[in-house]
Amino acid sequence: MIRVVDLYKSFGNQQVLKGVNMEFVTGKITTIVGTSGCGKTVLLKHLNALLLPDRGHVLVDSVDITQLRQKELYEMRGRFGVLFQGAALLDSMTIFDNVAFPLREKTKTSETQIRHKVEERLEQVGLEGMGYKYPAELSGGMKKRAGLARALVMDPEIVLFDEPTTGLDPVLATSIHQLIVRTQQTFGFTGVVVSHTIPQVFEISDYVAILANGIIEELKPTKEFQSSPNPVVQQFIRGETEGPIQVL
Repeated sequence: MIRVVDLYKSFGNQQVLKGVNMEFVTGKITTIVGTSGCGKTVLLKHLNALLLPDRGHVLVDSVDITQLRQKELYEMRGRFGVLFQGAALLDSMTIFDNVAFPLREKTKTSETQIRHKVEERLEQVGLEGMGYKYPAELSGGMKKRAGLARALVMDPEIVLFDEPTTGLDPVLATSIHQLIVRTQQTFGFTGVVVSHTIPQVFEISDYVAILANGIIEELKPTKEFQSSPNPVVQQFIRGETEGPIQVL
């Protein structure tokens, strides 16, 4: 479904992506791991053209989204859902209105249909009856669940997860990981997760890729990734400071 070809991106004098090549398998969860600051979120933002590359291509169903005009790009982004790192809920809106926001902004769905769909999504993420609350009234884990409900409300084909368990304790992190797996099995979307939380992400991923030194050093099914002799993979898994990964 998604293919990244020779992707380069710099910010000023800092070159972050140095020729990234990878593919994401349709209907599976692929997790991109790597050290903090290695460019994982930068890569993720290229997948739905929130960032455009200096050089290279991102193909969604063989369409190079880096070349799309604004209207075409807007339509393409409708195929994506995004769970941002901090959930990115609007503080002035209730949870119900936060989840309903994409439907009201991007579709002509009736309020009756919106209410049904929003309540269904809130129930699916374990927030049934919580729509009247505001983000400030929710715990960190509940905010993530609300963010996931909003990401799913448009029935996306692809869902991007940017560090979905950052700031959560191990118990809450596990519950969010389980929720990602459960919703993926329910909806069948192609999932892309960015994380540095191991070994927990191995339990939810069909494939794992490691971004290091500006490129994808390894991309394999999860079990094969864990047993890979690649020194980059083993340095990261073991948490060693010495090795081929340039620690920022």
